[in-house]
Amino acid sequence: MEVLAPAGNLPSLKAAVDHGADAVYFGFRNATNARNFEGLNFSESEAAAGIDYAHSKGVRANVVLNTYPQGEDPAIWFQTVDMAARLKADAIILANIALLDYCHQRYPKLPIHLSVQASASNAEAINFYQRHFHCARVILPRVLTVQEIRHLRAQTTVELEVFAFGGLCVMAEGRCFLSSYTTGVSPNIEGVCSPAREVRFENQGERLQTRLGGVLIAEYASGEEAAYPTICKGRFQANEQVYHVMEEPGSLNILEMLDEVIEAGVASLKIEGRQRTKSYVATVTQVLRQAVDAYYADPKSFRPKTKWIRTLNATSEGTTHTLGTYQENWQ
Repeated sequence: MEVLAPAGNLPSLKAAVDHGADAVYFGFRNATNARNFEGLNFSESEAAAGIDYAHSKGVRANVVLNTYPQGEDPAIWFQTVDMAARLKADAIILANIALLDYCHQRYPKLPIHLSVQASASNAEAINFYQRHFHCARVILPRVLTVQEIRHLRAQTTVELEVFAFGGLCVMAEGRCFLSSYTTGVSPNIEGVCSPAREVRFENQGERLQTRLGGVLIAEYASGEEAAYPTICKGRFQANEQVYHVMEEPGSLNILEMLDEVIEAGVASLKIEGRQRTKSYVATVTQVLRQAVDAYYADPKSFRPKTKWIRTLNATSEGTTHTLGTYQENWQ
């Protein structure tokens, strides 16, 4: 079972490798990357150093190109595919059909992983991508139950990758345009749900307000933990109440169902968080590594340790965690 860790920069990549990751994933410092935050991501030379470091430790390095080319300047997306191949990445993560076709035709030996941004969530879609582009793996959206994952495993030979820990998105990934209503851009174009230039934290007396594109997303009392402003996790007025209308800030954490997820037939457990710190990457990678090893040491008696849960809770968005849709009664 692969433990796949995020890397927003070279120190985070090294932390992931040093704390038990089987593979890391990262993107470049340009619009091809759906975590295109200022101050993060890799130049070509940094990527080369990161791949070399990972390979020296027996760890795989996957390159992410999971946004969609824009008509006014699509060249950078194709050039970045070329760069990933030139640097000898172990796999490339793509969503756009034009890029999938380009990579498949130009670099047939470079394994393609279908990004969650492609939103392939049924066997027909997954098998289509395998048939036409020889995709070796599909990253599943965070909206499927364990039973549905098990069903997919029986219907396709493509490797399945699922999210194990990190930010929880309940939208149809790859098809969400919520942020475009306040910022004019969406994740598939700009690369982030909430571009940093559009985010504001403002003190209003004893309260803290968060805004995105000038729109009030949430207001917090003094001492209350404030989440990074995204529309889907905002507090809005509805039915004369102010509450989290779509979802509360929190992190996905599958430890309590790790055995069921593994036994559903997945190939990789993915940690979300390329925008998070080196410390976050090290901590979460180490805990998930320990949990996976403990499961395989004695599958029948596996139980998540309390200290693992507490450690991960301390890194969670909003300091809470959920099993998300992995448990069927989640809403």
